[in-house]
Amino acid sequence: MATWDDVRHLALALPESSERLSRELVQWRVKDKLFVWERPLRRPDLEALGDAAPEGPVLGVRVADVGVKEALVASDPDVYFTIPHFDGYPAVLVRLDRIDVAELKELIVEAWLLRAPKRLAEQYLDASPS
Repeated sequence: MATWDDVRHLALALPESSERLSRELVQWRVKDKLFVWERPLRRPDLEALGDAAPEGPVLGVRVADVGVKEALVASDPDVYFTIPHFDGYPAVLVRLDRIDVAELKELIVEAWLLRAPKRLAEQYLDASPS
């Protein structure tokens, strides 16, 4: 399963991506737009999730819209979940220790494409093997 080193490697392999700390948590950005980030559960999250609250590392990932988030959560609730704090927000939480690296890569690239400037995203897609 995936690790923070995998996240770092995949995120920083994308053009013009950077890593920074915010409130002691790691986040990855493209042109200063957040696309994936470390998102440990806080007390209100744990209270809202109750017994369903996962243990282990949690990654926040930007998605295209709330429909995509809902589809991911419905498709694999052992990997994807959300919390009330993200209601109405296009982001999903990922149990990092339950996602394989290939799926993680796809998720990170999609998040990067959403947040990257259009021209940079187009250059990346044009250079990528089909």
